[in-house]
Amino acid sequence: MRKLTFAMNVTLDGYIAAPGDDLGWSGGDGPDSSPNDELFGWWSDRVAATGLSLYGRKLWEAMSPHWPTADQRPGATPAEIEYARRWRDMPKVVFSSTIGTVGWNTRLVTGDAVTEITRLKAEDGGPMDIGGATLAGAAMRAGLIDEYVLVTVPVLVGGGTPFFTALDGWVRLNLVETRTFPGGVVLTRYETRR
Repeated sequence: MRKLTFAMNVTLDGYIAAPGDDLGWSGGDGPDSSPNDELFGWWSDRVAATGLSLYGRKLWEAMSPHWPTADQRPGATPAEIEYARRWRDMPKVVFSSTIGTVGWNTRLVTGDAVTEITRLKAEDGGPMDIGGATLAGAAMRAGLIDEYVLVTVPVLVGGGTPFFTALDGWVRLNLVETRTFPGGVVLTRYETRR
């Protein structure tokens, strides 16, 4: 059975996007900054270790215009080139009923997300990551997420898209890792108690 992890940058007040889907805070060192090298490297290594990444529509629309060709852009850093290649090569599934086509080693699913995620978890294969508030929320409510990774950026945005969704019952977690990055960014990793 595959392990499913929900990992995202999150504000100290619990949001993965500020109002208006603004992600300018997520750079790692403050508003409108670019991510610090150590944190960017951590995310890149995570992509390299992911067997399958599951995307909701909004996250896909944020990532897909940039990363497929980021390694070919003038001035791309070696880290950006490596991340772009890893991202492009990583198998991906996008869940959407409004997108018509996807590319870059990606498959589109228009049916029930929970049914498909349950099927994918039962397969053999490497670990899976899930991203996007709506998609991850559905997986949370269905009890499908095995691990939560919060990369907390020290900024308060006061509203937006929350990392966690409303649940019908408690989910008990075990802390398995903490790590700090430059700029006061803190990673916390929790496993779901089964």
